[in-house]
Amino acid sequence: MKNKITIATRESLLALWQAKYVQRRLEEQYPGLTVELLPVTTKGDQILDRPLVEIGGKGLFIKELEVILLEGKADIAVHSLKDMTAECPKGLAIAAVTSREDPRDAFVSHKYKTLEELPLHAKVGTSSLRRQAQLLHKRPDLEIQSLRGNVQTRLRHLDEGNFDAIILAAAGLKRLGLADRISSYISTEESIPAAGQGVMAIEARTDDAETLELLSFLHDKEVASCIQAERAFLA
Repeated sequence: MKNKITIATRESLLALWQAKYVQRRLEEQYPGLTVELLPVTTKGDQILDRPLVEIGGKGLFIKELEVILLEGKADIAVHSLKDMTAECPKGLAIAAVTSREDPRDAFVSHKYKTLEELPLHAKVGTSSLRRQAQLLHKRPDLEIQSLRGNVQTRLRHLDEGNFDAIILAAAGLKRLGLADRISSYISTEESIPAAGQGVMAIEARTDDAETLELLSFLHDKEVASCIQAERAFLA
């Protein structure tokens, strides 16, 4: 058995939380295994002043991690599944998906409890075209503005008064211990979540049979069936 696994991860607090979760689970399952993190700043993390759709889409968050995997500098990469493209690059595959955290979107505001309470022409921040479309379907009067950055950066923009409300994934807030910042949850009937939202995906090389076997205990088959159906819409 391998005696060391290197995990490639983005450097945001949420990404590190997710990587450390996988690190801890591996070390608990295999006491003799050393698991190290390799933090990486991706292009998606560096370019924050332009909407994602203008700079290559959400795949920018994982491209550098996948290059590192293919070059053999890391054994696995941990992603938020919703950030992944519909298909993995040749030579890579999703080796395991974890149990699912809350898949809903969260409404976050200092002044208002729900989307319905927002005044006319309220300013709402989100980086997601999916969220923008569904928000405007329900409230066409809203002023939707692009909001990029990690969870803490987005919350800071709200705290500084730049928005009346922002929309975030509930899963990320809960994992970071920030559930108290959630004013209310947006039902999946009102806002269909991104494919795989709330699920962590562990990506590995397809020819690394030993690592694939080591990860098998983390794989949630029921969740995998659900996300296979969800991601089929993206293919």
